[in-house]
Amino acid sequence: MKITEKEKMLNGELYLAQDKELGEMSLKCRSLLDRFNETKFGEYEKRSEIIKELFGKIGKNVNVNKPFFCDYGAHIEVGDNFYANFDCLILDVNKVIIGNNVFFAPRVNIYTAGHPIDKDVRNTQLEFGKKVVIGDDVWVGGNVVINPGVTIGSNVVIGSGSVVTKDIPSGVIAVGNPCKVIRKITEEDKKYWNLKKDEYYLTK
Repeated sequence: MKITEKEKMLNGELYLAQDKELGEMSLKCRSLLDRFNETKFGEYEKRSEIIKELFGKIGKNVNVNKPFFCDYGAHIEVGDNFYANFDCLILDVNKVIIGNNVFFAPRVNIYTAGHPIDKDVRNTQLEFGKKVVIGDDVWVGGNVVINPGVTIGSNVVIGSGSVVTKDIPSGVIAVGNPCKVIRKITEEDKKYWNLKKDEYYLTK
């Protein structure tokens, strides 16, 4: 049985984006993005409905600010309480799977798209995609780039300006270009921030 370009794309194999099925998906996505990005600031419900139509799977209490950009939308899956600040870009030629309680600062970029290193193969327009996975309870700082094939664990903070080229384990703070773990998130962090939270509520 013949494998479609979409199936090759989602399998992480070389494929051609200049394909009728993919072209139709891309056109639908861009139409939805036009509607989303043209909404007025206060039209929260309208944007929420468009995102539900755009994404492949969506949890509860999802908030995406405009402008937002993606390739297909249908390959993006987000859990509950997802938040993306201004100017988020997701190239979802492969799956982008995001867990619960994940927050993006402005200008977070996720790339699943890759291109052959060999110039002659690359010039044929063949490309590929690798899935990106982000666990639960993750904060991604501003201007972070997450590259194809990366998995980020749960309970992670990615510092602003980082370029994530390799997997990041759970329970850590990671920063830099390339992004590297600088330390674990500890019980001391938990105690400190819970104390700050209690102080906040005492002043209300």
